[in-house]
Amino acid sequence: MGRHRIPDDPRGAGGAPGPRVRRRTIAVATSFVLAMGAGTFVVLRGGLLPLSGHCAQGVVKIGVAASPDIAPALTTIAQQARTTGVKTDGRCLDVAVTARDSADVADTLGKAPKSPGFQVWIPDSSVWLDQVTLGGRGTALTSMTSIAHSPVVVGTLQEQAKSLGWPSKAYTWADLTTAAGEKSNFRLGTANPSRSATGLLGFTMITQSIGRRGGDVDTESAAAAKMLAQYTAPGDAQIVATLPKDSSTTELANPQRNQALVISEQAAFVRNTAGGGRPGLKLFYPKDGSVNLDYPYAALDDDTLTTDQSRAVSRFMSLLGSDESVRLLSGRGFRPPTGAPDPALVRGAGGEEPQPVAAEPLPAPTGQDLQQLRVMWQITVQRARITTVVDVSGSMSAAVPGTQGKTRLDVTKASLLQALTQFTPEDEVGLWRFSTRLDGPRDYQKIVETARLGVRTAQGTTQRDRLTGAFGALQPVDGGATGLYDTTLAVYQDARKTFAAGKFNTVVVLTDGANEDPGSISLDAVAAKLKALGDPARPVPLIVIAVGPDADKTACDRLARATGGAAYRVTDPAQIQAVLFKAVVAAAASAAAATS
Repeated sequence: MGRHRIPDDPRGAGGAPGPRVRRRTIAVATSFVLAMGAGTFVVLRGGLLPLSGHCAQGVVKIGVAASPDIAPALTTIAQQARTTGVKTDGRCLDVAVTARDSADVADTLGKAPKSPGFQVWIPDSSVWLDQVTLGGRGTALTSMTSIAHSPVVVGTLQEQAKSLGWPSKAYTWADLTTAAGEKSNFRLGTANPSRSATGLLGFTMITQSIGRRGGDVDTESAAAAKMLAQYTAPGDAQIVATLPKDSSTTELANPQRNQALVISEQAAFVRNTAGGGRPGLKLFYPKDGSVNLDYPYAALDDDTLTTDQSRAVSRFMSLLGSDESVRLLSGRGFRPPTGAPDPALVRGAGGEEPQPVAAEPLPAPTGQDLQQLRVMWQITVQRARITTVVDVSGSMSAAVPGTQGKTRLDVTKASLLQALTQFTPEDEVGLWRFSTRLDGPRDYQKIVETARLGVRTAQGTTQRDRLTGAFGALQPVDGGATGLYDTTLAVYQDARKTFAAGKFNTVVVLTDGANEDPGSISLDAVAAKLKALGDPARPVPLIVIAVGPDADKTACDRLARATGGAAYRVTDPAQIQAVLFKAVVAAAASAAAATS
């Protein structure tokens, strides 16, 4: 049997179709059933076929893979259909609904399996359809309609909501993220954006909000990702489980519990209405808008699908659009695809005016945009092993204009200390310093071994504490010159020997001058040695930040390129933090592409 598709409708609300995903309205599906009904005219909404009777003419079975949050409601609707004898062309409709994680199904369909085991897929968001078909290699899908909506918002515990002025005060996504970064009792968690549409759409809203308020999007988004990553769980169910189990002081103060979440309204509704003494959530609907989870009803374009199954696929879709099904879904916390939400639903979820609870949702980002954000998240939150190498030659004592007498090294240290706060306890960071004849004949000295920031010494101090003290203690060496080449080779050899598998490994060199050691290795020789040390399977890109007008940017470029890294010039040492984050993200992306 060949493919059975619903005819294209240029008036459909889905816009221009993608290369392998087609979106259509319920009306189009109606046309399909009418056209395929062998001359039998039926009405899809409100009494399509007799809802009772025996199955003397047989049964038509279809399988539906559905997001775990909506699967229970769909199972109830399917069971009611079987109980009441809902028919499709005179045969009983038998729908088997299976709860399947949307990310897992997307992974499976992306490999275009011959028999996925179901005919309809209802993920929580269309972002998964885009992921399956991006590049044209996955299973072909027909997205027929949206069966429910739920906005992605921020839920907080009562105390945190009150401290932020809920419900009268509204915030942007960027404002809420900033508050989470500044308040010790405002841990904002999210499901992993790589595996959760809620997490991905929430992170998208944060990055867009940062851009709208005029911030440095790359740097601030990376910082937000680092902050969120500390309180991230693999999926939606797991992140909800990070909330306090009860209202006891012990649970509310537990440092392993989150006090706020990026969450769907529906998930908050389930949490708040489940009872059991667990503290409920109050919802902030960001004033710069949100995106809905849209629960698309997607049919697989399967060559083995029979005509009866094709009709059953459309029949079940029409059943989900019935008034009774919409009421059932609303009772489970889902908004209808169109129209205003039920006020009781919003209140149950923890929403309340004057929060913009009924605001029009923002358009969903494109699949390509979301893919780029997903990659950026993965790169930014990937555990890192970074060895920093700081120039302490005499020229670093030069005053920086407009800083009330602060030196280049003063401003560099302040910028590095600020950058240090953005790394997690699992990140590894170390420190070297360099200047000519700094350690006997050597131009370099290892100050703090590269290790996890959270590891503690026998004295109880952490690696972060040691680095904070070491950065603060750096001083220019009177009369010292810049021993750039020998230092770069030595630290790079050390980084290659101590490579940490599963982490992003890099060396960051900060210098304000040119190589001034006449007895050092030459530029040509050091570049050749760096290239020879490289291993594409174990990349260690070198990042060189040339500080000020006297730094030899040309030499820095050669050194960095020999390792697959890059060099950057900053005119003001205060720019180092921003440039460092951009450089790390770019280098990690390049390294990931080289090893994929």
